[in-house]
Amino acid sequence: MNPINIVLVIIVAFLAGMEGILDEWEFHQPLVACTLIGLVTGHLQEGIILGGSLQMIALGWANIGAAVAPDAALASVASAIIMVLALNGGSANATDAINTSIALAIPLSVAGLFLTMVCRTIATAMVHGMDACAERDDMAGIDRWQIAAICMQGLRIAIPAACLCVIPAEVVTNALNAMPAWLTGGMAVGGGMVAAVGYAMVINMMATKEVWPFFLIGFVLASLSELTLIALGIIGICFAIIYLYLKGLAKSGAGAAAAGSSDPLGDILDNY
Repeated sequence: MNPINIVLVIIVAFLAGMEGILDEWEFHQPLVACTLIGLVTGHLQEGIILGGSLQMIALGWANIGAAVAPDAALASVASAIIMVLALNGGSANATDAINTSIALAIPLSVAGLFLTMVCRTIATAMVHGMDACAERDDMAGIDRWQIAAICMQGLRIAIPAACLCVIPAEVVTNALNAMPAWLTGGMAVGGGMVAAVGYAMVINMMATKEVWPFFLIGFVLASLSELTLIALGIIGICFAIIYLYLKGLAKSGAGAAAAGSSDPLGDILDNY
């Protein structure tokens, strides 16, 4: 990478690290982070493909109580940088570079979880500093501690990203080309399985008897090669509007379904 690419990648990594806590602009999400890194390094198409694959994995990641989910920010940024280095080193097979990056995303996310725990431990001391500022009515001091804590989260991703950027691209490419076919093939299969598991976790949380028909319709429509993603999105929006309209009719007492459970589709399935 040239210096400009490295600076832009570090900026994206810094924003992704902060968004891992802020959750405002979603820079830490794989689809956003990988796409931005692909954009600033000249590999937009590959970045979108990698981000879309990793996003399917991260769909099932969520912080529940004291349990902290794997770090999507570091997994996205680091795997995207590794992919870019492999492509810049002259790797003729972009698919292998993407599949290898997907396979590396899981251990990277675990490493990011360790860094998250370290930063949150340090943030505990910062909270005490903010308490001391509050006792002195020092609002500016509270703001400084707040900014420092958020910047620390950004550096949590930016520093590893900077370290990866200085690795010669030829090293990554040679390591990728040295992998035997059975290993690269296994990584491709494993990456696809992990993405399917992430999507299955989301379905398991969302699935009810009312939404299963929509899942099945979506899978059938997705098998039609003539339909583009835009067409599938429009169909999904239409189904959502129809469902909400019918549900609104049931709640307002209009129609024969009003006497049921306020969910017309659920009442139909119950009748069956």
